[in-house]
Amino acid sequence: MHFLDQAKIYVRSGAGGPGAVSFRREKFIEYGGPDGGEGGKGGDIVFEAVAGLNTLIDFRYTQHFRAPRGKGGSGQNRTGAGGEDLLVKVPVGTQILSEDKEHVLADFTEPGQRVVLLRGGDGGRGNASYKTATNRAPRQHGTGSPGEEMWVWLRLKLLADTGLLGLPNAGKSTFLNAVTNAKAKIGAYPFTTLHPQLGVVQHRGREFVMADIPGLIEGAADGAGIGDRFLGHIERTKVLLHLVDANVEDVAESYRTVRDELEAYGAGLEDKPEVVALNKADTLDDELLQALSDELEAECGRRPFRVSGATGAGKDAVLDAILEHLGGDARAEQTEAQDWSPL
Repeated sequence: MHFLDQAKIYVRSGAGGPGAVSFRREKFIEYGGPDGGEGGKGGDIVFEAVAGLNTLIDFRYTQHFRAPRGKGGSGQNRTGAGGEDLLVKVPVGTQILSEDKEHVLADFTEPGQRVVLLRGGDGGRGNASYKTATNRAPRQHGTGSPGEEMWVWLRLKLLADTGLLGLPNAGKSTFLNAVTNAKAKIGAYPFTTLHPQLGVVQHRGREFVMADIPGLIEGAADGAGIGDRFLGHIERTKVLLHLVDANVEDVAESYRTVRDELEAYGAGLEDKPEVVALNKADTLDDELLQALSDELEAECGRRPFRVSGATGAGKDAVLDAILEHLGGDARAEQTEAQDWSPL
């Protein structure tokens, strides 16, 4: 399934139906009169958040949504049928933005949440409603109110509890596969992750969702690499897990590069709680890891964890730290001997 997190669509609610011009023509009734009914109301444009969707790919192929108009009124004071509302289903986490992307019109954070974005037009008045003491046989009627229309942007921000950060090839996808049910692509080259990946972590009797986004490089805020657009998918997370490759020349610089891009992006990401870990620790000896941990601690202000996404070593300690930020009970049984924790 292809991933799409932004789409521009056109929506238009239904116009109201016209009122009727009609007069009573009944046998044995001496005086007739107007009996034209009102037109029906046009259909609304309704958006609903549904579970089970995590992409906007359907909106690449269907970009125009028009609700039906109301039916016209008829004689005997019969009101026309209203147009059916048009229901547009979107993934949980979708935002509806104005065409200039300056205003958030709706934000869907829970399954089943509904928003009437555009209201259908009211039906026109029939000639019966125009009858007065001096105008006993009116022939005017209302044509019905027009519907509303607009272009909007749909922007998807995946709902996750934890966001994975790091430079390309920091081992984020490997770590995600090790701790969740995800099957993220892994390769020995940069940018193997081209779009966000979600996985469910089961740890200490609790579950939480972890999101992996494409790696950031210096200048991502200005469009370098894949850019920083995918950072929007971790705006709603409660804690960030920052993985630093233990095999790079300068671990402090690697950490600082990603943090600089977070600050350039804004949206409060730089203020979120953060768990820092040296990944691929199984490839180095303890003495070198100790030196790298000291160097990284001096930069980030906290002792980093040592983990290996490939072997799974150290992951329990990292997940315990994440649960603490999520409000879970991180007390656990003794981790196995090969598990690493901050030194």
